[in-house]
Amino acid sequence: MTASVPIDSLLFVAALFGGALNSVAGGGSFLALPALLYAGVRPVTANATTTFALWSASLSSALAYRREIVAQGRSLALLGAASIAGGLIGGFLLMRTSDTGFMRLLPWLMLLAAATLSVGGDLATALRRTRPPARDGFSTGALLLQFAIATYGGYFAGGIGIMMLATLSMAGMTDIHQMNGLKSVLTAVINGVALAEFVALGAIAWAPGLVMVAGGILGGYAGASLARRIEQRYVRSFAIVTAWSMTTYFFLR
Repeated sequence: MTASVPIDSLLFVAALFGGALNSVAGGGSFLALPALLYAGVRPVTANATTTFALWSASLSSALAYRREIVAQGRSLALLGAASIAGGLIGGFLLMRTSDTGFMRLLPWLMLLAAATLSVGGDLATALRRTRPPARDGFSTGALLLQFAIATYGGYFAGGIGIMMLATLSMAGMTDIHQMNGLKSVLTAVINGVALAEFVALGAIAWAPGLVMVAGGILGGYAGASLARRIEQRYVRSFAIVTAWSMTTYFFLR
């Protein structure tokens, strides 16, 4: 019993900061997943449980942007359909990956997510300034890109928020609040459909997952509140340092 207390505390704190990071800058998986692996959870189960632990935070963010989301109309329907299809395929692929295979892929997945966190925000900002305003609906290319992001996100969710902001900028969206609203609801959709698969196939470690859900909810709420007082670039810098540190660790491992 005494040995479990430090582990539970570690998981709670990892989810707390992970939920806060996701609500502001992204990168929460870089804290939650390693914490579960350290706690002895098997790799594929740890990845699925990370989705479970942080999904509530993304859902809360989506609810906070409900006005911006409702205004999107046809765009939301098209992107939502691509996200559902991709999230289901990504979750399906994860459930058919061995623990050994996942650990071999993990450093490369983290590398892609870390690179996205590092340059994706600047890319999205640059695209938002240069692209014309979006028409109602999205091009086939943008929908295919969203499908690819959703497939990646169903398998490993790190960095998908920044990827989606870049995609929305490429599609011509310029209102950052509308973009954040779409990003939040699409993240919740991708993780939600993948999570449904994980639950149905018994891939969730419930005891540590529930501890992390509590931390994730608190962290997501606190992160949204702190975002109004702390410059986002400082939080983003912390997320980037964390991402590259974890990526380096898993490559060395």
